[in-house]
Amino acid sequence: MIPEAREHGRPVAKLTKTVAFVIGSVLLFVAVAMISASLVSTIYGEYETALGISVAAGITAGAGYTTRRFVRRPKMITVKEGFATVGLSWFIFSLFGALPYLITGAIPDVTNAIFETASGFTTTGASILIDPSELDRGISFWRGMTQWLGGMGVIVLGVAILPLLGTGGMQLAKAESPGPTPDRLTPRFQETAKRLWIVYVAITLVEVLMLTLGDMTFFESIIHSMTTMSTGGFGTEPTSIAGFSAYTQWVITAFMFLAGVSFALHYRAFSKPVEYARNSEFRLYTLISVVAIVIVAGGLLADLAPGEAIRHAAFNTLALTTTTGYASADFGLWRPALQIFVVGLMFLGGMAGSTAGGIKTFRIGVLSKAAYADLRRLVHPKGVFVTRFGGRRVSEPIVEAVQSYFLFYIFLFMSATFLVAFIDANLTEGLDLVTTTSAVAASIGNIGPGLGDVGPAANYAGLPGLVKWLLSGLMIVGRLEIFPVLVLFTRDLWRR
Repeated sequence: MIPEAREHGRPVAKLTKTVAFVIGSVLLFVAVAMISASLVSTIYGEYETALGISVAAGITAGAGYTTRRFVRRPKMITVKEGFATVGLSWFIFSLFGALPYLITGAIPDVTNAIFETASGFTTTGASILIDPSELDRGISFWRGMTQWLGGMGVIVLGVAILPLLGTGGMQLAKAESPGPTPDRLTPRFQETAKRLWIVYVAITLVEVLMLTLGDMTFFESIIHSMTTMSTGGFGTEPTSIAGFSAYTQWVITAFMFLAGVSFALHYRAFSKPVEYARNSEFRLYTLISVVAIVIVAGGLLADLAPGEAIRHAAFNTLALTTTTGYASADFGLWRPALQIFVVGLMFLGGMAGSTAGGIKTFRIGVLSKAAYADLRRLVHPKGVFVTRFGGRRVSEPIVEAVQSYFLFYIFLFMSATFLVAFIDANLTEGLDLVTTTSAVAASIGNIGPGLGDVGPAANYAGLPGLVKWLLSGLMIVGRLEIFPVLVLFTRDLWRR
């Protein structure tokens, strides 16, 4: 037993050091982001809030520096270390990200503060706040900043800026980036990460300009641009986007659609716009969006004028399919058939490589093609059928990975729904099936508002504390697309 323990000790020790070094580096980034929020508070004369956020930044920076100080920079990050690092990192910086809320007293309860932070970093947009307009500007900025950082990925930002994370950066990005595999724009992933972030920042700035031309203030434009491009959905008003003009709603609709597109595709299409039309996933994403908008608009025409029906259909449909979580109307009051359709939209998501959550268009396409191939195989047992997507052959390992992900996604959804219902049955007995189901779907898909007691006109404040902890974990699991978190509980990860 002793020799075996020694043999297994080295890889575990190396894994622990790698995890510690990357987490320390990420915490330093989080601290810098907190300082920017503190500066915003200072600009608006919120000196007490600025001091509280600065203290939170100091604690976070101290923890990050100390962690990095006592471990060496890893020479190489393996696939195993990449999954472990990303899986643990998101839980850690979600805890530290709650400090500005707690220290300033904006959200004094630990459970609520961590829920709001996890919802922010994972770009879920589920909130316990009744009226976000009552927040100080610095805290509101921090709230939006958590979503903007989480959209493209905090660790991917670290890979882009820090050369010391460049070695093995692909393994870290693979575990953190939405979609089956991160798209390379250059041979070195560090350069790819830089270009993705440049595109992300550029489109965000364009949206800020467009929103400023409407009825939003400059501050509101910044917050909503950050939370649109991250497909997060945190806003500054209790009614989400419903209180803003039709112009503002159409601008946000357009940018939600852009946020649901792969940022690598945006980069390629900048010099060659025809790349959009050539991309099979983009064509499917556009088709799904248009069909969903037409169906919802058709259902709303009985109650609204055509122009208003189309605007609300386009806005809320894209808010759901891209998992942004905004709302221009309370879809919890729509006809039952439309509400069922809304729940279905919660599972879709945008393209792989976008900031959207959900299952992703690529997986939907591959699943459909693979299912069709299986049907043909039943009719022609001796035939050879290949799964193709966009005219290209999809290898069997990718098909199996997509099917496995879908299976885990549905299993997690069903298990979590049962757990939430079981917890509520033993505590408050205040949640109905619609609320329970939609809250779980909205958390795993990183959507935000659901139906029932967690609909667009409500929030998550009334849920039992234990349910909030469970949903917080589901948000992180959904953002990292399940596997980086699940592998933390496997024996193979922690031994040679």
